[in-house]
Amino acid sequence: MRKFLVAAGAAALLLPLAGCGSGSGDGGGRTVTVHVGYQSKTINTVTAGTLLRSLGYFERQLAALGRRDGITYKVDWQDYATGAPITAQMVAGKIDIGSMGDFPLLLNAARGVQLRHPTKLVSVTGYNLRGGLNMVVTKPDSTLTDLGGLRGGKVSTSIGSAADGTLVRALQLRGVDAEKDLHKLNQQPAVGASALQAGSVDALSQFVAWPGLLVLQGKAKPLYDGAALDLPTFHGVTVRQSFADKRSAVVDAFLAAQIQATGYLHAHPLAAAEKVAQATGLPPEVVYLYNGPGGIATFDPTLKPRLVAALKKDVPVLASEKLVDSIDVDSFVDDSFVRRAQGASYDKQLASTANPAPVAGTDPVCGGTVGDPATASEAWPSGKQTTVAFATPSCLLRYLGQHPGGAVRAAYAPDALTGTRWFADRAVWARDPAADAKSRFQPFTTAENARAWLGKHPGARLVTFQQALSEAP
Repeated sequence: MRKFLVAAGAAALLLPLAGCGSGSGDGGGRTVTVHVGYQSKTINTVTAGTLLRSLGYFERQLAALGRRDGITYKVDWQDYATGAPITAQMVAGKIDIGSMGDFPLLLNAARGVQLRHPTKLVSVTGYNLRGGLNMVVTKPDSTLTDLGGLRGGKVSTSIGSAADGTLVRALQLRGVDAEKDLHKLNQQPAVGASALQAGSVDALSQFVAWPGLLVLQGKAKPLYDGAALDLPTFHGVTVRQSFADKRSAVVDAFLAAQIQATGYLHAHPLAAAEKVAQATGLPPEVVYLYNGPGGIATFDPTLKPRLVAALKKDVPVLASEKLVDSIDVDSFVDDSFVRRAQGASYDKQLASTANPAPVAGTDPVCGGTVGDPATASEAWPSGKQTTVAFATPSCLLRYLGQHPGGAVRAAYAPDALTGTRWFADRAVWARDPAADAKSRFQPFTTAENARAWLGKHPGARLVTFQQALSEAP
């Protein structure tokens, strides 16, 4: 891999560096094209990619900027499956602004310094404080019960991605060396998904939204929930430093547009999910799982200290895979642009880690206000552009029992151990007879999480989803 990186770096140096942020100058009547790299199906980057593009906010910001400086701005949107090719294009001078996950961001920083075309991390798109954006999944009929069972097996992932980092860390906790004790295949997410279906790999470790998609389609089941690591993971926006120095007003415009898109996502979550689904081909139910209120991803552009600290902890993981040597994270992070774009509210927002878009409402089954994010659940009725909120998963079960068949398009409940929001009908359920009616049934993303919870709740037992529905009081 190191040989590949060095070779790729040398090749990148031979590519022309002109043309990005391209134009014939800064005078009146000039045209400048801004090149933006994004990952349409990595849906916790939508506020800097898919959703932003569909809303046209960046183009409007640039039009307003052009009226002030006499330049005509155009946007070249470039869609990629992972962050690695975006970095390759950035250090080659072919992309000005890109969005990617935390591990690819570090590779972006390292490659930029190595090739003397440094980049800066200027904002966050979506994050999960526990790491729930990444998962390891297996085939539905797999007999694997935990990650330790992967020793000697084949696992597909995207080397250097956040999902790869999750896999390496989780295996280390089980005394398994990802490089020595299993055969790890470096594959694009779609290729890995096909390999899983074909049975040529034992598991797939990937980032949002691939685990949710494959599980909804009935093609996979979760083996490991990344939130079990309890380490933050996030995606962010990176900019070529030379571009930011030359066209800081364009970077300001991009982040202003990203903040607008974030506001739209929070105010119109179902409409945003439909827009992203239309642009990507992903089911809206999957998009909403991650991007809806209380979703697996929290959308907030501020560069929070906990996320920067997590980024520093990621460096040794990449170093262990010989992908980087050392990275000066502090010099890579630059919050001046997003601080300027956010304005006076920046410090207050920076200090908060509460989801700005919680599941909220009045529970129609159990009564009362829905407010606790650890238990708040949600149903999306078929044919409706509104959802129904519930105080607990048990209240959701009662509602689903009253609305059988195709009356409900999708239902979501948080994992009782990790808080990861998941499809209620794909969850592992447990019944605790000692709990009150509102808390009797608990959902989990994985059997491993359920076992950990059962170990602390004597008398509780596993039940199927159908049993949970029929037994819910």
